[in-house]
Amino acid sequence: MSLIFEKEIQVTEKHIDGNNHVNNVQYVHWVEEIAGEHWDFVKHKTDFPKDIWMLLDHHIQYKKQVYLGDIIKIKTYPKPPEGIRQPRKVEFYCNDELVVDSLTLWVFVDKETKRVKRLESDWLDKL
Repeated sequence: MSLIFEKEIQVTEKHIDGNNHVNNVQYVHWVEEIAGEHWDFVKHKTDFPKDIWMLLDHHIQYKKQVYLGDIIKIKTYPKPPEGIRQPRKVEFYCNDELVVDSLTLWVFVDKETKRVKRLESDWLDKL
């Protein structure tokens, strides 16, 4: 598994708020979106491809504004598990400069039982 997953987005009118920069709520959406895309990209390599991740907590630090037409590079990767919590970093870059930094905590949920599922502490190493 590639622990780092990246994609690029060009900022469009739908991402812009009344202050003429990317709306802060848009970053929250992108955090969830890229985490899901990363899981979709790698889940077939696991023993639990039908199970799902649920977001528990997120922290976002806005460092610089991004504007219409800018290209944002989004990079995400899981950090080592903390018990049942799985931390994930999501970083947003514009012109190779970190503009938004996010740390989220997720739990893994059995899709059928809807119960939190504990993964082995080295589960990332096995991919």
